Amino acid sequence: MSDVKAAVLVVEDEALIRMAAVDLIEGAGYEAVEASNADEAIRILELRTDIRVVFTDVDMPGTMDGLKLAHFVRDRWPPIRIVVASGMQILAESQLPPGSRFFRKPYDDNSIISALSELLDAAS
Repeated sequence: MSDVKAAVLVVEDEALIRMAAVDLIEGAGYEAVEASNADEAIRILELRTDIRVVFTDVDMPGTMDGLKLAHFVRDRWPPIRIVVASGMQILAESQLPPGSRFFRKPYDDNSIISALSELLDAAS
C-alpha cells in the first residue's frame, strides 16, 4: 500500500477560510495545496499532476469565479474531482460539472471530509 497522500487544491480568496480548509484537509490525512484565485489554481494544475480534488469557493475575484473554474477543470482535467462551496449562492446540481459536490458555507467539516473520501475512493 502506498503512503502517498492524495493532493487537494484549496481555492479560496479569504485567507482565514483558506487556512481553516487547509487545516481540515491536512487533518484528514490529505496533502493541501493552496490557491487564492482561479488563475493561481490553473497555474498550479498545469505544474502538478498529483492534484486529485479541487475544493473551490464560488465567489472570488479574478478572471473566473469558482463555478467557471469547476467547469474549466472538468473540461481540461476530467479525472480531477470537484467540491464547490459558497456562502452567497445555493447551486443546483445541474449548475455543477457532472460528479461534483456542492456545500453551503458555513459547511460541516465532517461532511467535507466524507465527500472528499467518497470522491477519492470513486476515482481510484
